[in-house]
Amino acid sequence: MLSDDHVNEIIIQVENVSSGVQSHPSSNQIFQEKVLLDSSINMVLSISDIDVIDSQTVSKRNDQKGNQVLRFSTSLNESMSQTLHSLECMGIDTPGSSHETVQGQKLIASLIPMTSRDRIKAIRNQPRTMEEKRNLRKIVDKEKSKQTHRILQLNCCIQCLNSISRAYRRSKNSLSEILNSISLWQKTLKIIGGKFGTSVLSYFNFLRWLLKFNIFSFILNFSFIIIPQFTVAKKNTLQFTGLEFFTGVGYFRDTVMYYGFYTNSTIQHGNSGASYNMQLAYIFTIGACLTTCFFSLLFSMAKYFRNNFINPHIYSGGITKLIFCWDFTVTHEKAVKLKQKNLSTEIRENLSELRQENSKLTFNQLLTRFSAYMVAWVVSTGVAIACCAAVYYLAEYNLEFLKTHSNPGAVLLLPFVVSCINLAVPCIYSMFRLVERYEMPRHEVYVLLIRNIFLKISIIGILCYYWLNTVALSGEECWETLIGQDIYRLLLMDFVFSLVNSFLGEFLRRIIGMQLITSLGLQEFDIARNVLELIYAQTLVWIGIFFCPLLPFIQMIMLFIMFYSKNISLMMNFQPPSKAWRASQMMTFFIFLLFFPSFTGVLCTLAITIWRLKPSADCGPFRGLPLFIHSIYSWIDTLSTRPGYLWVVWIYRNLIGSVHFFFILTLIVLIITYLYWQITEGRKIMIRLLHEQIINVSPLGSL
Repeated sequence: MLSDDHVNEIIIQVENVSSGVQSHPSSNQIFQEKVLLDSSINMVLSISDIDVIDSQTVSKRNDQKGNQVLRFSTSLNESMSQTLHSLECMGIDTPGSSHETVQGQKLIASLIPMTSRDRIKAIRNQPRTMEEKRNLRKIVDKEKSKQTHRILQLNCCIQCLNSISRAYRRSKNSLSEILNSISLWQKTLKIIGGKFGTSVLSYFNFLRWLLKFNIFSFILNFSFIIIPQFTVAKKNTLQFTGLEFFTGVGYFRDTVMYYGFYTNSTIQHGNSGASYNMQLAYIFTIGACLTTCFFSLLFSMAKYFRNNFINPHIYSGGITKLIFCWDFTVTHEKAVKLKQKNLSTEIRENLSELRQENSKLTFNQLLTRFSAYMVAWVVSTGVAIACCAAVYYLAEYNLEFLKTHSNPGAVLLLPFVVSCINLAVPCIYSMFRLVERYEMPRHEVYVLLIRNIFLKISIIGILCYYWLNTVALSGEECWETLIGQDIYRLLLMDFVFSLVNSFLGEFLRRIIGMQLITSLGLQEFDIARNVLELIYAQTLVWIGIFFCPLLPFIQMIMLFIMFYSKNISLMMNFQPPSKAWRASQMMTFFIFLLFFPSFTGVLCTLAITIWRLKPSADCGPFRGLPLFIHSIYSWIDTLSTRPGYLWVVWIYRNLIGSVHFFFILTLIVLIITYLYWQITEGRKIMIRLLHEQIINVSPLGSL
């Protein structure tokens, strides 16, 4: 039996005996054919009283194929007429009137485009003998199989598109299964989610997401910048002492780690070999990396926003988890226990959030909390401003301090002070929760994130001002390498402080809470502080990728170590959140903070560097140029003289180099964001109205 995909247009052809050819069948043969055809035609014409309800049901199910029936109705009528005419020529009586013939034609026309299941069901429901039903099925199958070559050609494109679509869906599902099977820390994340809930799990998901980012950036830099430089690199004559791992100076200065080591010449091996422009490779690779990060951030924000804000199931309160929750494919004992723990945690989070949303405060309580909020914000803002001022004056003094002190460890002063501020101040912010007392834990995390991001991004902004206005204009030899070394030390010092805090600070807090002051108990995992540590480190990596191309590789190693250290500390030194809450929307907020102000600030900093600052005269791939961007200008001028590359010149001048293009692109992004926001508000109103209707209609609601 043919598949339903081939049922697009049916033209029924009946082989007739040519009028010019005489046929002389035997009497037995005529009698057998007469009996067979009489039975078939009587059966076809007699089912004209087919149930109307079945026809309507079938027509509704085949709504998309209704137009296809009209295409072959004319040929079907001609075919049936030829069939009846052939029977008359053979001397067989055709029972029924012309009205019954038309009804029989309509019956076959309605059976052919049906699916196999619907067609069998329609034939089975007829009050006819089994033999008649078999004959009807044979006739319909025969007519379906008689598709002409012309119809196959017309449907060839549709069939190819359907095949390609099916192949794409299958390959996409297979790739998704493969990626899920090789996904990092899948089992560990399930254990964390089952014990500590989705709020703590969101931090580890964000860490894994950043790790994938840095792996891609490292592969890109290693392929197009580092490997070509290895082919022309000179031997490093400096002595390695081991102190370079902490200071970033000395032996590492003359390696592919920093900007100043890369050549500005065109790499070419042999007279006939292909040339490789290191200037264009350097700036295009960094640009491609940042562009990919930009669109990946936008895509990830849109994806998580759709899944966590727009889909209606997030407003259902997770009741379906309680009723239709169990996966019966899970049979292993440990997997079953882990599934039960995850399920109970999610239900507890949903119920706790519903209870907190329904709680109401009196006017005096609201006034007291509002006053506490204002005091906390004033104090936190004052602390942040004081810290930023301290970093600013220390940075201004740092360059003179390094000139007067020859000790190699002197370069660690600025990173040490900045790391101390980044470790101590967020802990002070976390103590404000004792005064503010937020009902919703999510609101508490949001407030802490905003305070910490204001502190850390302000410090990074002051450091960028110091690098671009003091270091770059100081006349130092190869100032790009000096900035790369500063960023490396900041990143390394922040990582060391984080490890010390995980293995020493959190362990001491556990000892104090369990043995010395038992009323404190175990502490809860500070999501805001730990997430801001990741955002701070990733912002430094994006800024330093131009001055230190190996930073993504260093960050990749640090994130890998950080995951295991945080996981061990979490299991040993922390307890689950006292207030269970659902953190399905936290990932969207994390990525948004990473995009703005982190990534947008990085783009502004690198844009000022490339379009406004003069490169060093004696080091780096852009030595001797008045500006970094002049390498692109020279390349465009060269392409404008070649007719085959004028399309590249047009794209640069009208798109990449046009302010109007980026203005329109920004406007489109804002419009899409606004539409997503409106869709979210509409879904919330729809869910609320449907919920009210259910309460009003339900018998329990009337009670």
